[in-house]
Amino acid sequence: MPDERVNVRYMVDDVETALAFYVQHFGFTESLNAAPAFADVVRGHLRLLLSGPTSSAGRPMPDGRTPAPGGWNRLHFIVEDLAAEVDRLRAAGVHFRNDIVRGPGGQQILLEDPSGNPIELFQPAAR
Repeated sequence: MPDERVNVRYMVDDVETALAFYVQHFGFTESLNAAPAFADVVRGHLRLLLSGPTSSAGRPMPDGRTPAPGGWNRLHFIVEDLAAEVDRLRAAGVHFRNDIVRGPGGQQILLEDPSGNPIELFQPAAR
């Protein structure tokens, strides 16, 4: 039977720091900790693979580029009260890329994990 989990890999600078971040702030459960190279965490059907610079996923490509954290692809969490989540995370010292943006579908904000990987918090518009 195929695994029903969705697997997402994030390159991170420090596996232990990333692991603690996702467990503490977003309710993930540690599944495997092979730091400093790799760890994975689970939340519902989402398995987040945290790959450090010494992991096999961090090896340079044939053209010399090295996988690194950051970019704009992101995890997308739906929340019921965006303002409350932003307040909670700011009080914990989490870095945000922007302020809350409102649109016809709802409101959103981008924050970063300790390696600079983006996470979107989204509150759908009331229907």
